[in-house]
Amino acid sequence: MINTLTSKKIFLETYGCQMNEYDSELVRSILKKENYEFVTDEFKADIVMLNTCAIREHAHRKVYGRVHNIRHARGEDSPVMIGILGCMATNLRQDLLEDRSLKIDFIAGPDSYKRLPQLIREASDEGQKSYDITLSEFETYSDIYPSAEDRVNPSTSSRVNAWIAVMRGCNNFCTFCVVPYTRGRERSRSPENVVEEVRRLAAEGYKQVTLLGQNVNSYRYDDYDFAYLMDEVSKVEGIERIRFSSPHPKDFPDRFLDLMAVNPKICKQVHLPLQAGNNRILDMMNRTYTKEEFLALVDHVRAKVPNVSLSTDIIVGFPTETEDEFKDTLDVVSKVKFDAVFNFKYSERQGTIATKKYPDDIPEAVKTERIMRLIEIQKEITYKNNQAHIGKVETVLLEPYPDSKNKEIMPGRTDGGLLVLLPQGPYKGGDLVNVRITAATPHALKGQPLPNMSPSFA
Repeated sequence: MINTLTSKKIFLETYGCQMNEYDSELVRSILKKENYEFVTDEFKADIVMLNTCAIREHAHRKVYGRVHNIRHARGEDSPVMIGILGCMATNLRQDLLEDRSLKIDFIAGPDSYKRLPQLIREASDEGQKSYDITLSEFETYSDIYPSAEDRVNPSTSSRVNAWIAVMRGCNNFCTFCVVPYTRGRERSRSPENVVEEVRRLAAEGYKQVTLLGQNVNSYRYDDYDFAYLMDEVSKVEGIERIRFSSPHPKDFPDRFLDLMAVNPKICKQVHLPLQAGNNRILDMMNRTYTKEEFLALVDHVRAKVPNVSLSTDIIVGFPTETEDEFKDTLDVVSKVKFDAVFNFKYSERQGTIATKKYPDDIPEAVKTERIMRLIEIQKEITYKNNQAHIGKVETVLLEPYPDSKNKEIMPGRTDGGLLVLLPQGPYKGGDLVNVRITAATPHALKGQPLPNMSPSFA
């Protein structure tokens, strides 16, 4: 059926990581130039686009269910068009297009967003399923600068943090990960191009930027490395804090750690993905380091940056993982005492090396039991870490929740990324406030602003 559009209203929904959030901002910027209007009510949209993730199994189920719900809610005869964007589009293109029950109209991979206007026209005017999942060796979208309107969550006017993808793709080929196959190989934007985007953000009132990449500390453009880029970004007036995500443990040279230690704008926070604490499992994952090397890196980072906050990712139940091997992971967690741990049960991803080589032989019940033990251990560690902040004065960047139901609380984050809850007061999102920490829970700190309140506004 030909579905020629007379209106151009789009509802865009994003799943997954911060990189997908940034990609959605790119998509909004690209399509607004073609006179498309983005709406917050999906029932007013002529086109519904889902920007998807392919990292975790539940993401696939969620998107499939979401498409069926959209079709059911709008009715079988509704002319609404549905498009799938992102990693899932690349990884499952054939399944998405051939599943007649889904009725997908168009698909665009992470390197094909500039072609979205054409893909939509083909699907609408010609009534054909259109797609482009080409992986580029060069596309970085360096010629697109999303505006504040493209970035800001529609339910809040606060301009606090902005994501910036400084490099795309991945060369590591961890056996459990699909990213190299859905986002291609590593390529970086020039430092000048990144700094120009940061300048624009500062002019629009943003106080913090978070530099993104699948392996962000692998950034390299000609002879410029990640330390050089961070130093250049820190020179932009108006930007108070700089964060980055996600790094790989293999790329932490002293030059970068020394810069982090002395540069007040670079947050003393490092997300250091462990994935597993056993050497055999790490080797099967192709993580390129051992348990001992990871622990030595943690010690080195803390020696260089004493007040650093550390978080990590852990996969539980990788194929053939024994109870004793899982205990190696618990041992690392107990020794490092991370401030936060993001836990995942292993699930097969179509196209990965692990899926081809290693049968998923750990029962779901075992995975669940192990992850619950890990969560309980980390909960106690986080609680003790948080309690150590009681009585201290922290500088907090206020980041109001878009849809907070508790209007009496203003949330913010410390330099180390710890969540702090304050009573509402004469301040707003984006303010830096000096706070004395008065209490702690396993999930957050609580505090009271000091009389002088803000280090930026006396």
